[in-house]
Amino acid sequence: MNTTNKAASKPAYLPRTLFTDPGARAFIAPQRYIQGPGVLDSLGRYLSLTPATHAGLFMSAGGVERFAKRLNASLTSAEIKADLLVFAGECSLTEIDKQVAAIQATTIDVLVAVGGGKCVDAAKAIAYRLGVPLVVVPSLASNDAPTSAVSVLYSDDGVMAGAEFYPENPVFVLVDTAIIASAPERYLVAGMGDAMATWYEAATCLSNPAARNVLGTRPTLAATAIGETCARTLFEQGVAAAAAVRDGAVTQALEDIVEANTLLSGIGFESGGLAGAHAVAQAFTQFQHVEENFLHGEMVAMGTLTHLLLDQRLDEARRVAAFFVAVGLPVHLGQLAVDAADADVLEALAKVALGSGLLANIPRPVDAVAVMAALRSAHEIGHELTAASGSSAYDRLHS
Repeated sequence: MNTTNKAASKPAYLPRTLFTDPGARAFIAPQRYIQGPGVLDSLGRYLSLTPATHAGLFMSAGGVERFAKRLNASLTSAEIKADLLVFAGECSLTEIDKQVAAIQATTIDVLVAVGGGKCVDAAKAIAYRLGVPLVVVPSLASNDAPTSAVSVLYSDDGVMAGAEFYPENPVFVLVDTAIIASAPERYLVAGMGDAMATWYEAATCLSNPAARNVLGTRPTLAATAIGETCARTLFEQGVAAAAAVRDGAVTQALEDIVEANTLLSGIGFESGGLAGAHAVAQAFTQFQHVEENFLHGEMVAMGTLTHLLLDQRLDEARRVAAFFVAVGLPVHLGQLAVDAADADVLEALAKVALGSGLLANIPRPVDAVAVMAALRSAHEIGHELTAASGSSAYDRLHS
């Protein structure tokens, strides 16, 4: 189909308050989720379940080299035409507008995003503007972006610049665990950092009648239960899954953690709600050296410890920190290259975290002093644990 008219008629993005009924609960998710080793080669068969006849394959230059031949073979076998669209690397409005302009005059009727978080988020924005469905094929399990209807946007220089929210989630998400198993361990571990926040933020939102999820509604019991399962899976299988990736092996533990990082965390955060962990993670991105050298889930890990202390859950903060030490996630500010002794830095972090609006979901007043105190306490807990048990996992991932 020609997408020109559809693109011209759509607003740039939907506001956060997509669902505006007072006190309503809302739950959203992708239509289909498929996970397993080798499922990349079945893309054509799955697309044949839809009306698609002409796919745009959206990926980085590296993705083209790694995946294009297999994807083209799969689509050809299903008699689906394919065009390659190369992602330049930054999920910015400049990149999004450039891709939309290039695709608008084509007959592409489905967009297939293959890659990491920024590639996937850019594809969501492009697909929405073009009015075509989106299929996501993540090449990493480093965050929970693949299943959601939200894109995190960045400036052309890589600084976080906001978010866009869409009326529909991807039509399906296809996760090839053989590809995940071949990626560096650090990415899977970062995904665990992002996923661990899901349960704690959703539980906080559920306990606070004034809290709202990403949709602008009350969280559902279903999303909160999914978040709890996500955390339990991480505690039970996280260490074994990291070991499997080091060996390049697809094991039951890896399958479970990939699902937790991708599906459970994705549904859980979107319909369950965000709070302190992601507010603090967003604050870390203001420092260029942190944004350039650390992954989203690594920042969220430090944010989760801070969130638990703001939520007055000291024992749980210690439990989570011990897990983070075991898998190699940051547990003190030094492991994110941030000087804990610099009060100006802590104050800047606190101000940006407060400015996100997410801290309003915590059911007690939170100000900059409280955020700074929680950051310091989280930092001290992390130092205490690494002094006692070392930081070999973190050192291995960051060597």
